[in-house]
Amino acid sequence: MKIQELIGGVFGEMTVMMQYLFQGWNCRGPAKYRDMLLDIGTEEIGHVEMLATMMAHLLDKAPIKLQEDGAKDPIVGAVMGGEKPSEVMMDIFAAAMNPQHAIVSGLGALPADSVGFPWNGRFIVASGNLLADFRSNLHAESQGRLQAVRLYEMTSDSGVRDTLSYMIGRDTFHQHQWLRAIEELEADGLESHPVPSKFPRDLEKAEAASQFWNNSEGNESAEGGWAKGTRLMVERLNILLTLNLKGKNRLPLQGNLDSTAHRSQSLVMVQLPKRHLHQAKQVLVGNV
Repeated sequence: MKIQELIGGVFGEMTVMMQYLFQGWNCRGPAKYRDMLLDIGTEEIGHVEMLATMMAHLLDKAPIKLQEDGAKDPIVGAVMGGEKPSEVMMDIFAAAMNPQHAIVSGLGALPADSVGFPWNGRFIVASGNLLADFRSNLHAESQGRLQAVRLYEMTSDSGVRDTLSYMIGRDTFHQHQWLRAIEELEADGLESHPVPSKFPRDLEKAEAASQFWNNSEGNESAEGGWAKGTRLMVERLNILLTLNLKGKNRLPLQGNLDSTAHRSQSLVMVQLPKRHLHQAKQVLVGNV
């Protein structure tokens, strides 16, 4: 059954439930983040229960209705080879469902995805780095909402749609929640880009950290902001300043400054510590 994907799939409710709970239990940051993780993890337990209850109801009630509807249409039997409509509809239903629903779970939900693959603890992310985890949580909620919306569009059952509509709304809030949590975590100075931020920048290859590689035919990919502009210039400047301030060999600025960087020079500067502004300006114009 398709709804199983929302329970035991890679981005199902079991995954986010366990992901948030383990992130909360392992959290060594401020109490507000730990409490928030356990709050949302507890909510996800309820979502698993909602889906499991809905599945049990559908599995319990659907066979009778399908048989009755099939029996009213004599064409079904003729099309399928002249068998009795009720038998044909039972065969269709049996072929469409996971046989484990009838054999193993007694017409109940399973901790598995829509093709019967069991839920796996390796689906979850709980790294101990809150920024890395919060980004993963945003990804999970985005994929989860996408799948719930697709299931909503695949059914015309008003009860199923009503339940999914509620869960889609909660996924919307959770996406906003993780975006805000990421902002607040960085504002609190607990972690920043790139993750992990505490790794010494002078130990990484500076040129590898500030280059976009075009490995395909054409130059269209180089038109994106990931390949040029203010953000890339800030990254280059930060790397060079880190190296210079620690007494490392001074490196030339890689690549050409584009017009966006020139026009946004003031924006580049305000994102750097004030005590480094003069040196940053020298780097920007190629004097370092």
